Amino acid sequence: MRIKLSYKFFIAFLLTSVISVVLMIAIMQFYLSKNFVEFIDKMDIEKFNELGNTLSVEYQKHQGWEKLRNNHRLWRRLLRSVSQGKHFDRRPPPPHFGQNGENRGEREHKPPRHGPFRRPSRFALFDAQKFIVIGNRAPLEQHLLKPIIVEEKTVGWVGMHKKIERLSRPREFEFLRRQANAFYLTGGCILLMTALVAWWLSRHLLIPIQQVIKGTQALTSRQFYTKIKIHSTDELGQLATDFNTMAQTLERYEQMRQQWLSDISHELRTPLSIMRGEIEAIQDGVRDFSNEALDSLHLEVQRMSRIVDDLRELSLAETDTLSFKKVPINPLQILRETLKLFHTRLTQNHIQVQDDLQADENIILQGDADRLSQLFSNLLENTLRYVDSPGTLKIWHKQIETQLFLNLIDSGPGVPEESIGRLFDRLYRVEQSRNRAKGGCGLGLAICKNFVEMHGGEITATHAPDGGLWIKIMFPLL
Repeated sequence: MRIKLSYKFFIAFLLTSVISVVLMIAIMQFYLSKNFVEFIDKMDIEKFNELGNTLSVEYQKHQGWEKLRNNHRLWRRLLRSVSQGKHFDRRPPPPHFGQNGENRGEREHKPPRHGPFRRPSRFALFDAQKFIVIGNRAPLEQHLLKPIIVEEKTVGWVGMHKKIERLSRPREFEFLRRQANAFYLTGGCILLMTALVAWWLSRHLLIPIQQVIKGTQALTSRQFYTKIKIHSTDELGQLATDFNTMAQTLERYEQMRQQWLSDISHELRTPLSIMRGEIEAIQDGVRDFSNEALDSLHLEVQRMSRIVDDLRELSLAETDTLSFKKVPINPLQILRETLKLFHTRLTQNHIQVQDDLQADENIILQGDADRLSQLFSNLLENTLRYVDSPGTLKIWHKQIETQLFLNLIDSGPGVPEESIGRLFDRLYRVEQSRNRAKGGCGLGLAICKNFVEMHGGEITATHAPDGGLWIKIMFPLL
């Protein structure tokens, strides 16, 4: 059975709250009982100190302890008098007090009646020889003792049991019960509020996640225009922002993919149409099957092969599967060698090259010599195709710390402003230069960009001061 994430959040929040409240109540009750016992102990100590004075008065009144021996009623009255802050001699004696024993009644000598809610007294009275007279009958060593002195003579000892046996007085129980009820009521209110907040949070926190789920389902249906609302600036808001960015990127890639397929079809359709037209003309006898016709067909086949090879190479470069071996190399040396290979074609097209490359310059970067040679070849091929004859190509470089800057500036024609930022897009060609007689298919500069980035560099294009095209390349050096 699948449990929704909102239920999991709710249960987690509520369970955490229950554990916290239970621990809080348990700790509070523990310390309340502990502190309450300490409070009672403190009060008993105060009574203990006062009880000695009361008993000394009682001793002088009756000239001994016989009046108190096993007289539990009188003992309790003495303890009550101390609790109320009054000495016993200030109270009027009961009617039977001081009469013969028969008037006192036997109930004065009965054992104390604690009852189910009365805590046994901690106090005891011992005579001068420390024999028990009345009170708590625990062993002597379990009592705190204080002498009762009359006329500078110890006539007895008042004792207090060192440890409270238990809380059993009705008022003590009632106090603790009320406090416990208050704790339970407070804990219940906290749990109720926590449950409501947990339910609201579990619903509120999952709104962006539910939107992401719906958005993901829309993306699987190729609805790349899908956007989700951003409700916050926290991690969930960042998730929504990243999703929208991803959807926008996928939408752009989908548009590029469709445009790429359209451009590929367009690029291949032209040589195929030419080949088909020439073959049909030969079949219909309109054109003779001659070497000229074969040369024309061969030219179109070469153009198609070049387009296919460029597409394959670009695809390998973009997916990082192109063979690439980085070794320390001198890029300026590779550029000089490439210029030598193009020297004849550049001369035939009346394009003059002006460069500042020196044979003894030792500039080293980590790269692939074959890919750099192909990079420079594509750039020079682009110059041959689109620079008007006669023209110029200026090449100069500059090293700044650990970076090499290469500049290639041609004499034009230039590139329109709206096209300058798209020169490195796949299959993009400026409209005025879409002349298939020059053989361009819009892949050369896209391949150049990938090769430069594989070397950790950057390549950009801008307008030259004299109206041509200015290619800027940056390579990181060792």
